[in-house]
Amino acid sequence: MSSFSQTELRYTLTDLEPVIDAATMDKHYNKHHKAYVDNLNAATNNNGQTLEQIFSNSNSELSTPAIRNNGGGHYNHELYWDILSPTSTLSPITDKSIAIIDKLIAQYGSLDSVKDQVVAAGMGRFGSGWVWVSINPTTKDLFISSTPNQDNPLMNLPEIQQGIPVIGLDVWEHAYYLKYQNLRKDYLEAVWTLLDWNRINARYEEAIK
Repeated sequence: MSSFSQTELRYTLTDLEPVIDAATMDKHYNKHHKAYVDNLNAATNNNGQTLEQIFSNSNSELSTPAIRNNGGGHYNHELYWDILSPTSTLSPITDKSIAIIDKLIAQYGSLDSVKDQVVAAGMGRFGSGWVWVSINPTTKDLFISSTPNQDNPLMNLPEIQQGIPVIGLDVWEHAYYLKYQNLRKDYLEAVWTLLDWNRINARYEEAIK
């Protein structure tokens, strides 16, 4: 029987400063994320299913709150850490050399418009949750949404707009409160500058296959 585990970060706890401070990174990755993984392993008899398989099956363990919350917490954080980078890859945006950026600009007019709508979705999420850019698997169009708690667009639940997430930003207070206090908007605008568009694009190209 296999168990779930955290992927080691590609950067140190200080590398995302000044946008995300080391104290926040330590608590977020080593405490909060680790707790989701530990609780998930305690709650499930993992028979080799991936989280994606659990989320997509309406008759799965997703109906168990401990698995929904901790499985979502683990998956969401794995995506979040993966798409951040100490060195922002914003420079290729000017020539639209990345497929997902082409698609976002085609749909939303500009990347600034995408950022503004992502920030608005994050600000509109009452309480804890996440904001997403996802792919509609049928139309291949992108959409911006938010979910409460540790839910995500992969979950086969009637209250969730389903899709394949390629960007996920954490709007739980533990993601930003030590540095930004109650200024969630400042955090969302700052963390946008850390997005690694090459890794996001790799997710996008895999998802549209």
